[in-house]
Amino acid sequence: MIEDSTRRKSPPMKTVRSFFPETWIWQLSEVGDSGSAQVPLTVPDTITSWETEAFCLSSEGLGLAPPAQLTVFQPFFLELSLPYSIIRGEIFELKATVFNYLSKCIMVKVTPAPSSDYTLKASSDDQYSSCLCANGRKTFKWILTPSVLGVLNITVSAEAEASQTVCDNEIVSVPERGRIDTVTQSLLVQAEGTEKTETHSWLLCPNGDSLSEEVALALPKDVIEGSARSSVSVIVSFICVLFIGDILGRALRNLHGLLRMPYGCGEQNMAVLSPNFYILQYLENTEQLTSAIRERATGFLKSGYQRQLNYRHENGAYSTFGHGKGNTWLTAFVLRSFGKAQKYIFIDPQIIQSAKNWLISRQDSDGCFIQQGRLFNNRMKGGVNDNVTMTAYITASLLELETPVTDPVITKGLSCLRSIIEDVKNTYITALLAYTFSLARDTDTRHQLFKKLEDVAISDGSHLHWSQSASADDSDSLAVEISSYVLLAVLTADPVTTADLGYANRIVSWLVKQQNAYGGFSSTQDTVVALQALSLYATKVFSSDGSSTVTVQSAGDTHHFDVNQDNKLLYQEKQLQNVPAKYSIEVKGSTCVSVQMAQFYNIPTPTEAKTLSIDAKIGGDCKKTFGQYLLLNFTVTYDGPQARTNMVIVDIKLLSGFTADTSMLETRSTSSASLVERVDSKDDHVLVYLKEVPKNIPVNHQLQLKQIVPVKNLKPAVIKVYDYYQTSDLSETEYSSHCE
Repeated sequence: MIEDSTRRKSPPMKTVRSFFPETWIWQLSEVGDSGSAQVPLTVPDTITSWETEAFCLSSEGLGLAPPAQLTVFQPFFLELSLPYSIIRGEIFELKATVFNYLSKCIMVKVTPAPSSDYTLKASSDDQYSSCLCANGRKTFKWILTPSVLGVLNITVSAEAEASQTVCDNEIVSVPERGRIDTVTQSLLVQAEGTEKTETHSWLLCPNGDSLSEEVALALPKDVIEGSARSSVSVIVSFICVLFIGDILGRALRNLHGLLRMPYGCGEQNMAVLSPNFYILQYLENTEQLTSAIRERATGFLKSGYQRQLNYRHENGAYSTFGHGKGNTWLTAFVLRSFGKAQKYIFIDPQIIQSAKNWLISRQDSDGCFIQQGRLFNNRMKGGVNDNVTMTAYITASLLELETPVTDPVITKGLSCLRSIIEDVKNTYITALLAYTFSLARDTDTRHQLFKKLEDVAISDGSHLHWSQSASADDSDSLAVEISSYVLLAVLTADPVTTADLGYANRIVSWLVKQQNAYGGFSSTQDTVVALQALSLYATKVFSSDGSSTVTVQSAGDTHHFDVNQDNKLLYQEKQLQNVPAKYSIEVKGSTCVSVQMAQFYNIPTPTEAKTLSIDAKIGGDCKKTFGQYLLLNFTVTYDGPQARTNMVIVDIKLLSGFTADTSMLETRSTSSASLVERVDSKDDHVLVYLKEVPKNIPVNHQLQLKQIVPVKNLKPAVIKVYDYYQTSDLSETEYSSHCE
């Protein structure tokens, strides 16, 4: 009796589970001469069987271990069933299923943790204690209604408690271990409509004085109530991605999420990989590189390098999705990137050399390189032959890798480019040529090209930039890339004068204003080239001295920031509480700071007609209340000025509680399906990559949806389409669960 009393009074053994990855990746480990190693690991919290794979590399070759299974199990556990996300106003039945694999009956009590983020209402079966005998299971239910937006953590505990109840003709037992199993899973609650982002950015250099700016932050009249949030961030200078300050700081803080768009093809993967070594170069050159930043950035480089090999051909070329013919432009992009990355990680020299050999094989007798595959953005053209653009890009890439100007490949390439300079009227190619001849140290040709650029420059006070055409949006992706190439050309002068830096500062001031809230820009190439140019500028103007104070205020909302050499790697951000309002920004001190205000909010999904548009309707068996299959039919059309679009992304938000079968999209039996290059599923979205959309030829597709968690008050979901390289070409529409 004493022993039983003590056991009852001792605290119950409790397991808390919240880590449920789909893939469990182990880190590399050195085995050593012994031929074996012990690696202590903590298994994820999923009750499942893991299929393990392992390999070993040595001087003698590659060894593969036979597959093995690792079963993660506990005899008494809880499992939650809930959707990945829901939209505000929707409710669903939260299910908690308890499994008993003990040999005896237990009395189980299930208790959800209290939360102010949601309410739980008991289902009709209002019993949350129950007998559970050997190999049995029991499901407990609540109606969950969220009360806030954002990520909610839902925690439920199941306890095997002492009881005198007789279950199945036996007294219930209490297990000595694992008497309480607690599971925490997250639920994303989103606002209705579609999310929009606005940013206001400044690069402010007080030079021992003070500078001030004003901005009126406002929200549109149709903003979805409760969806708006605003913040102000301050960093030293302006380079932004991982978790450091200055001009690249915002980009440094968000290295892995720099591109707020998918990256499932060869070029997009490189666009995620490339900023890492530009930022590593900058930090190394300015003696700011820490071991933590190096480890994180090189980790991204290694994984990006391995992933890129999926798009490599046997002849050394690369293509966008790894099939078909090699793409000249992408291969040059990979060559210049791998050539720079090899300073920080191991890259097989043969991989680099084979790409270089393949590119050289594309050089014609006149020195021009022959384009194979499409240029990534058809708006770059404008009267310029693809081969000219390709020759400038490849020649610049080889020069960046320190190929001597006397190398025959470079000599012939520059000769090809000189022959067309007089006739060039395309702003993009002019900027790229200016950078190429700056790298080649050809001052006469460089001066000639800058004269052309000055004639078409767009000057606005302290800001300076270039655009492909007068009709283009000044802040579009191509304008960012063109202006970045001009900035690179300015900073590649030998030597860089004070006047050069003053000229560059005006370009930088414009570029910084185009940065998004994550430190990148609107697409892949503009982000890559802009961060390359900004990192070079930051290196040229870096100073290890100085400090500044920043005051951001409105009526009733004030924030102070101190930026100095002790916190120069610190990204500082605070939430704004007084929007809409007029805010003032005052900077005092001696060092440059980048200030950005970002607003996020939802509006009703726009329905206006665009040159690139999408229409979506649901069909299927709509009479079923659960487990129903729906067929999403969507049509993409284009009627713009080009013969066809660039690569197009269709981003399909799934209805809450539904999953998708993408097999119908991946069938290439029809002309429309043949345009589908890739289909990815991520969380509650399906991403469809279309090679192109021809003008005035509708592209039709179907996607099968299956309900896996019943959700009531089901709201419409948003499906959008956009040109990957000109993301302003975007249209959205909604579809609902109602059949038509």
